[in-house]
Amino acid sequence: MRSRARHTALALSAAALAAAPLALAAAPAEAAPAGAPAGRTIDVHRGGPVRSLAFTAGRAGEALIGFTASAPGVSWATKGAESAVVSIAVDGRHVTDLVVPASDPTPRSLALGRVGRGRHKVTFRFAKGSAPAARRVRLARTGVRMPSADQLVLRYAPVVVGRTLAVTGDAYQNATTDTPLIAWHETKPAATPGHKILEYSVVWSNEDGGTDTPALMARWGRTTDIEWIYRVEVDAKGNRVDGTGVYQAPNHATLQFTGEYEADHPVLQTCTVNNNMCDAVTPGSPLRFMPDVTATRPEDRTREYVMDQQPWTYRVMAQEMLREGKIESPSDPATTAVGDQRTYLFVEFAKTTGAATGTGSVPGVALGVRLKSDPSRLYRSDHDQPTWSIDRDGPVATTVELPEGTTASDIASVEAIRRPTGLGDNGAPATVASLNRGFFLDGSYLPKPSFLSWKGSVTLTPDDPSGVLWRP
Repeated sequence: MRSRARHTALALSAAALAAAPLALAAAPAEAAPAGAPAGRTIDVHRGGPVRSLAFTAGRAGEALIGFTASAPGVSWATKGAESAVVSIAVDGRHVTDLVVPASDPTPRSLALGRVGRGRHKVTFRFAKGSAPAARRVRLARTGVRMPSADQLVLRYAPVVVGRTLAVTGDAYQNATTDTPLIAWHETKPAATPGHKILEYSVVWSNEDGGTDTPALMARWGRTTDIEWIYRVEVDAKGNRVDGTGVYQAPNHATLQFTGEYEADHPVLQTCTVNNNMCDAVTPGSPLRFMPDVTATRPEDRTREYVMDQQPWTYRVMAQEMLREGKIESPSDPATTAVGDQRTYLFVEFAKTTGAATGTGSVPGVALGVRLKSDPSRLYRSDHDQPTWSIDRDGPVATTVELPEGTTASDIASVEAIRRPTGLGDNGAPATVASLNRGFFLDGSYLPKPSFLSWKGSVTLTPDDPSGVLWRP
């Protein structure tokens, strides 16, 4: 087993951190807590000087930095203008990179890792890997904060080193493809009383391998890639239980983490075309990411819920599909190819599957949409492909491609359709219990307000394989 470079463990327990007074003092005219009305605007120019921001931490702990980021002339949809990259350091130590994929101001939040009590300096440098069209990044309302309630989840959040696979680009490829957008955590019970499991997940703009694009839209309701990347058990005092750190490795294997730590942050690297992790990092990899992981999701909602809370992620998702030539033009809902994502209804629903009554394949569920203009035609989320129906239970997401220009007022009904995923049908009943949301993307590829909401119980069987869930 290779040696580990483990840094000194955090001295303060989560309980002590929560009880400690929050005394993050901004240097005069330099910084304010993120989200506060005031905040410094920082412009970082290509070839320009490093910019800096000073802050004072009233106690040791995990810090976050927030701002509204924009890069004039940048668009994730355009080759040669994909993004601007800003390298962020704390007290001279490279902590994280920020990939800015748009000229529109976008709220962003990143982790800075553990800082000691006292005065610190954050520096911002226009970084290599920025697209040729990128000249400047503006960070408005910039401020640093140390949220007491989130110290435990921030303490164990992973550092994600950028992908450097030759087959998908150079060492800066995450500035143009499969870039990490946002992250979140989930807290789960552990077998030992008083212990809990922290799980961290990331949303990437896409995956260059793995599930193909049409199947992503049908089975997952998006073309981003969402993966859990690290999981660890902590005891009642908030300390890591030795040997419990695991990560999602190539081929979606779950392996014990044996790599290096920065304080209590495991260092992982994206090492596959579908964004799985390795705990051995390629020396000299230039990009690294520490996203803010403090967000979470309700237990009865899909992972896509975190994207719904950050609407800009849908725009980046769609723009990557356009730039990579993965969008059919003109769009045609009669084909299985992915069309303009603004023509899709994005739906979240909840389902359960009962016990099998025979042999055969598991029943999946697809959604169908009928339009008032032609109620005899059924537009299906699975395009009648058996492996594109959804056989997993719980809250799930899918999309239904509709004719260009379709709006919410054009929809006559939304239906559930039983579709076995292979040969035969094992007879298990599949029950749909809710539609949690349904929306279209607007002209800028941002989600419009949801107009679908339904709760009830529609059970699909071999003898009764479809049912109406919603009518206006």
